Amino acid sequence: MNWREFVNFARMIKEKSFWKWLGLLVAGLILSLLMYGVAQCVNVAQHGWVYSALCLLVAAAMVWIYARFVRWFEGAKPQDLPLNKLAAHTGLGLGIGLGYFCVVTGIMALLGGYAITGWGASAKELVSMFCYFAIVAVGEEILFRGVLFRWIDGKWGFGWALGVSAVVFGILHITNPGATLWSSAAIALEAGVLLGAAYKWSGTLWLPIGIHWAWNYSQGNIFGFAVSGQEAGESLLHAQVQGSGWLTGGVFGAEASVVAVAVGLLASAWFIWRISKR
Repeated sequence: MNWREFVNFARMIKEKSFWKWLGLLVAGLILSLLMYGVAQCVNVAQHGWVYSALCLLVAAAMVWIYARFVRWFEGAKPQDLPLNKLAAHTGLGLGIGLGYFCVVTGIMALLGGYAITGWGASAKELVSMFCYFAIVAVGEEILFRGVLFRWIDGKWGFGWALGVSAVVFGILHITNPGATLWSSAAIALEAGVLLGAAYKWSGTLWLPIGIHWAWNYSQGNIFGFAVSGQEAGESLLHAQVQGSGWLTGGVFGAEASVVAVAVGLLASAWFIWRISKR
């Protein structure tokens, strides 16, 4: 961006109605608090089949709340929740998220940082965590892509939307256990950019929700890493993670690995290239 473009950008901000933007920001905060409150409903049940069903119901309720939010505060029907693409885009996202961590873990294993020592976990626990991570994916993608990214993209364009939403997404993970400036930067680069680009390319929230969903579940409950610094419970594979934190991500988990950042940026580059072809 040259100086003239920067001045034009600053002028756009200045000319934007302050009260309208303030209203949208307050509405976004209200939506965040509402999402958080709804998510607490799952705490009434212990991990099990009832808990799993409750998690899926809460995730569906979040989608409904977002749809109503767009209608109430923006006066329009949400265009990023097409039901005819729900299954296809969510399934594609789940495949991408799982494939992402298969590649990351495979590279770590080749470099001596990851070795499988056993396998096996409770089916009830695995299903419970899979459904729980649906809530995480739906809630965060609505707020960061459906609200923050979309508002910025509509006003100032894709580049600003991608950069700002990725940075904010990374910064908000700085409070997680074991977090560092590097881990937040890594999440911004590998996840914030990838999810924003996937959202823009697909035009739906279903794709980034699917990626985010499988991203958390596969690293925590399949490969046995911490998820953003937090233990995810039982994992299908039991493994010994060893070596430099730069390779393995250390106590924060695979997201803080340079391998994850490199793979994430390559995936993001593909989406951005496809967007540019339009």
